[in-house]
Order: sequence, then C-alpha cells, then structure tokens
Amino acid sequence: MEDTEAQKQIQQMVNFILNEAKDKAEEIEAKALEDFNIEKLKLVQQMKDKIRGEYSRKAKQVETQRAIARSTAINNSRLQKIAARQEVIGQLESEVKSRLARVTQNEGQYKQLLTDLIVQGLLMMIESDVMVRCREADARVCQSCLDGAAAKYAQVIQQQTGTSKRVSLKIDREFLKAKECTGGVFLIGMGGALKVDNTLDARLQLQMDNDKPAIRQILFPLK
Repeated sequence: MEDTEAQKQIQQMVNFILNEAKDKAEEIEAKALEDFNIEKLKLVQQMKDKIRGEYSRKAKQVETQRAIARSTAINNSRLQKIAARQEVIGQLESEVKSRLARVTQNEGQYKQLLTDLIVQGLLMMIESDVMVRCREADARVCQSCLDGAAAKYAQVIQQQTGTSKRVSLKIDREFLKAKECTGGVFLIGMGGALKVDNTLDARLQLQMDNDKPAIRQILFPLK
C-alpha cells in the first residue's frame, strides 16, 4: 500500500510538473506570438510610413517638375511672342526704309528733305564752319541744298534770338556708304570734334526708339 500510495503521489507530482510545464510552454508560446504580432505590426507600420513618405516625396517631385515645366512653357511662350513682335517691328522698319528710299528717288522732294535735315543739324551744332557728308549718289542734290540751308538756318537764328548768325557749308569728300545708309546727311564741325548724325537711318532709329510704346500699342493692342 505504501508503495502504491507513493507511486500515486509521485505520479501526481509528475502530472503537476507536466501541467506546469505545459502551462508555462503555452504562456511562452502566447508571449512569443504576442511579441511576433507586435513586431509584425511595427514592421508593417514602418513599411506603411516608408511607402507614404516615398509617395509624398515623389508627389512633391512630380509637382515640382510640373511647376518647372509650366514655368518653362510660359517663358517659352513669352519669348516666342516677343520674337514674333520683334519680327513684325523689324518688318515695319524695313517697310519704312523702303518708302524712305523711294523718297530719295524724287529729287524735288528729297532736296527739301535734305535741306531740312541740314538746318536741323546746324541748329544743334551752332557752328560757323560745317562739313556736310552724304552718299556719293546724293552729292549733286546735296550741293544744291547748301545755300538754301544756310539761308534758312540764319533766318531761324534771327527769328528765335534776334541775332545774326552765318554758317559756311561744304560737301565732305568722304562719302557715306550706300550699303549702310538710306540717305540723309552727317554733319561735322570743330574739325571733327562735333558730329551730328542726321541720316535717314539714324532718324528712323530714333523715331522707332522714341515711339516704341505707341507703335506696340498700335500693332499689338491690349485686349
């Protein structure tokens, strides 16, 4: 009996130990599973955050590229518009030069124009001796303008100041280059120290520069 009882107690102890071990194993397994799930959730969240961050970075990059492309397109459009406007203005200037060239072919009209250009230059210089440079093709008609220009200059000075002022005019033998000059005159005084460019090209350029805003408004009115 005693052996049987002892065996029974031993078995009870073994069962207790086994149950304890089983419970402990289950507890460890549950803890491990919990830790695993926590770690898994942590990794999943980290990956989500990484993906969101990557998406946000790429979205910003795409938006930046779009903004750059949009700005580039706008600038290119503006440059094309400016180039187109400059082309139109250039065509206008060429057309005016062509018409001025036709004026030089009408001797009576051109003589009057040359006279006025010489007088205008003289009034800017107020010199006693002035050389008048012109195109070689204009030398004859320009020579015929000198007396009239000198007289008109003296008349204007008399009217505006009440004083008498005379000027001696001579044709300069160094001529303006026909390929670079449409017509008009270039006045030289003080031995070359004083110069007035009153060629048709210079007058046209001055007019284009001064009236550029008005010309643009006429050609390209704001809508």
